[in-house]
Amino acid sequence: MATPPTSGGGWPAPGPSAPSSAPRKERSPGRCGGSTPPAGRSSTQSRPGGAFKRPTPLPRGVPSDESPAGVRTLTAPDAASAAALVTDGLGADALVALFGRCTVDYEGRAASELGPGDRHVMLKPDGAALVHTDEGQQPVNWQPPGCEHDCRATEGATVVESRRTSPEESLVVRFSTVAHAAAFDVSDHETPEVIGTEADLKRRILEEPSLVEDGFTPLATERKTPAGAVDVYGEDDAGRTVVLELKRRRVGPDAVGQLDRYVGALRRDLHADAEVRGVLVAPSVTGRARALLAERGLEFVPLTP
Repeated sequence: MATPPTSGGGWPAPGPSAPSSAPRKERSPGRCGGSTPPAGRSSTQSRPGGAFKRPTPLPRGVPSDESPAGVRTLTAPDAASAAALVTDGLGADALVALFGRCTVDYEGRAASELGPGDRHVMLKPDGAALVHTDEGQQPVNWQPPGCEHDCRATEGATVVESRRTSPEESLVVRFSTVAHAAAFDVSDHETPEVIGTEADLKRRILEEPSLVEDGFTPLATERKTPAGAVDVYGEDDAGRTVVLELKRRRVGPDAVGQLDRYVGALRRDLHADAEVRGVLVAPSVTGRARALLAERGLEFVPLTP
């Protein structure tokens, strides 16, 4: 029996997985079935700078050189070696990725099947599974977090299954060949920090009121009016009430109408003779919005978050 290929970093070298005794129910290929590329596409595709051709595969089961700690990869492994790497990676809560020729079957609230094609499959430690082609940003098949992943070698194929019980769903990917398999020990505890929000714009104004105009004094934020809450409520250097409506991006007539309603509500609330200035603060406005501001006696200050 051949010795399984070795690979660097992370986990012990995998041994062959035991074949499943349960026969697989064969299905006819779906709309992507068959080995002949769809019309308009071939294994040689036009790319800037010349034609792109599929690379010649390396010898089967070749480990990548100098893999960093926590990373294990195999190039062109046989089914047993690929299944063993995936199984070990899943057991270590690694991020597992496979690329190769495969079919995809989904069973659940509906059913779908995808015939043979070259696809990238990602299995995440949280139970999510994604199947990607070479087009678009959305996966062609997927399973949400909370699923259980399993991988086995069966009849010369590497079979990956992702399933959950509530609701009952399963996603089965059957690789006839695996071009690349990898498992990554991922450490990422950061969350996206959203910048350029209306809150950032408000913070800028409160820290430096002169960005609106010299002499402006903020008195309150989210001041209640019969028409809703005003973003920033304050006074100018002449003691007149100033209402700021803040927007983080280019705005149109709707924002002008909103500001006008706040100004009208405050005039009624503060007595009919009270002078209330309405100022729209945003990076830019449309031509129609600018005309509407002038028509209703409102002002505009260009400012980015």
